[in-house]
Amino acid sequence: MVLLTRLAKQVYRRSSEELLGMHLRLLMALSYLRDHDQAPQQELAEALCMDANNVVLLLNELEELGHVARRRDPEDRRRHLVELTTQGRRALARAERAQEGIEDEVLQALDPSERAVLWQLLTRALQGAEPAMNEPYSATIASIST
Repeated sequence: MVLLTRLAKQVYRRSSEELLGMHLRLLMALSYLRDHDQAPQQELAEALCMDANNVVLLLNELEELGHVARRRDPEDRRRHLVELTTQGRRALARAERAQEGIEDEVLQALDPSERAVLWQLLTRALQGAEPAMNEPYSATIASIST
């Protein structure tokens, strides 16, 4: 686990706001919203392991940038649904291209088949650690959860 933590820190260190075009926490939120269209705000809080107040601040920032829109849930007016805007999708695509370069840099010692095995093993380990995940696996959840 120490090695896994150290490897994750290498990714975080290289994931600068300048390179990604946004802070890594915004990238993780946008990635989740892309994979979970119109997610309830509370679901986003749980997925990001953040308290509700911090998620509101995060969403305020994303809304100001034009990356997300919050709407009342027509079935439960107390809840907000969050959706990615077209502008948010474009910003996410740019950030993910930069993130791929970081991943290539960090995993340069592994050939493509080794990277595939690493991804499969990490996926299986994460699914075992988070048994509440009843949905098909999403790389977004892996990135948020680490």
